[in-house]
Amino acid sequence: MDGVKWTDFVSAVAASVSALAVILAMLQLRTTKAINQLEFEDGLNKEYRDLVARIPTKALLGSGLSPQEYQDAFDELYRYVDLCNQQVFLRRQKRISSDVWAQWCAGIQYNLESLQTFKRAWSDIKSQCDSFKELRKLEENKFKDDPAQWEVD
Repeated sequence: MDGVKWTDFVSAVAASVSALAVILAMLQLRTTKAINQLEFEDGLNKEYRDLVARIPTKALLGSGLSPQEYQDAFDELYRYVDLCNQQVFLRRQKRISSDVWAQWCAGIQYNLESLQTFKRAWSDIKSQCDSFKELRKLEENKFKDDPAQWEVD
């Protein structure tokens, strides 16, 4: 190769290596973001598991609680509602993936509509305070609308 062609070849190789490095960096960033997303969602799942571990099993199985059992469990039920509201808020901010949101939303709906104790607690909480606007809106929308698609208030 003569001098001019050799420098063109080296320049082309250097440009290709640079482009490949940029592509690899983008893939690494995307992978890192996906891992961070999974870790964040897993942290919320752990928070949920830790919370429901303190709620009487029979409430999780759909049975009612005695008045005293309900009173004893109410703080944890309140925290559950607060966690649900936080999950809706985070989905609204697009911090939760759509696949994970679909599972969480189905679980929230089931618990608040089908499990007697959770349904009672949610009703009591709604009547005692004006908080949890995200969860209220989700319920008003019959748990169908994706909070990530809601218009900004």
